[in-house]
Amino acid sequence: MTDKNTATTPAGVVDYIAVENSETFRGLKRTHRSFVFPMAALFLVWYFAYVLLAGWAPDFMGQRVWGDITVGLLLGLGQFVTTFAITMGYVAFANRRLDPVAQRIREQLEREEAGR
Repeated sequence: MTDKNTATTPAGVVDYIAVENSETFRGLKRTHRSFVFPMAALFLVWYFAYVLLAGWAPDFMGQRVWGDITVGLLLGLGQFVTTFAITMGYVAFANRRLDPVAQRIREQLEREEAGR
């Protein structure tokens, strides 16, 4: 995170603008977005498909699968399952790809703030 702007920054003062503009931080944001944006788009498509089916295909959603269990009920429960799966996937992604980089950035900032 060394930058020509940080050379003029007094010891113990962190130039957060330089940190934000550093390649490490920009890479962290890019990596985060590479997971979040596609996953959010996929989930929204899945959610709106469920809502549209519920509104405009009631016969399909009302088909019995087993006893009183219908397609609509299974798809509705699938929304919950999908939410938990996305959350667990994001946590695993963050632990593996985001947290190590964020930790390095934090340690660097703490060193700069301490004047070392």
